[in-house]
Amino acid sequence: QVRLEESGGGPVQAGGSLRLSCAASGFFLDYYAVGWFRQAPGKEREGVACIGSRDGSNYVADSVKGRFTISKDNALNTVYLQMNSLKPEDTVVYYCAADLERVSCLARRWGTLGYWGQGTQVTVSS
Repeated sequence: QVRLEESGGGPVQAGGSLRLSCAASGFFLDYYAVGWFRQAPGKEREGVACIGSRDGSNYVADSVKGRFTISKDNALNTVYLQMNSLKPEDTVVYYCAADLERVSCLARRWGTLGYWGQGTQVTVSS
């Protein structure tokens, strides 16, 4: 079965840290650029971070720059999102997905996204 599974969310106090994991099964994450996304109720989905397949490209959104870092472990077929200095406005469900059209994040835009996981809830209290 081809899928992504997020984990690592939970409750945390403002200023704290969490590391989210996005584990792939049924395919190799290294075939695609992979992103982390979040969508608050009533708002558009936001691409939080992207990591490229093999070119080393990666970026994070301006809203989380300096606080979030994306990385991956090909041996574990897993992408991570390290979140530091968390703020209450980071409270939302986080999802990962593969960009089925791209292997690089250099273009800073998304193609067709697929293999969405079920998401992991992050709750930051003030």
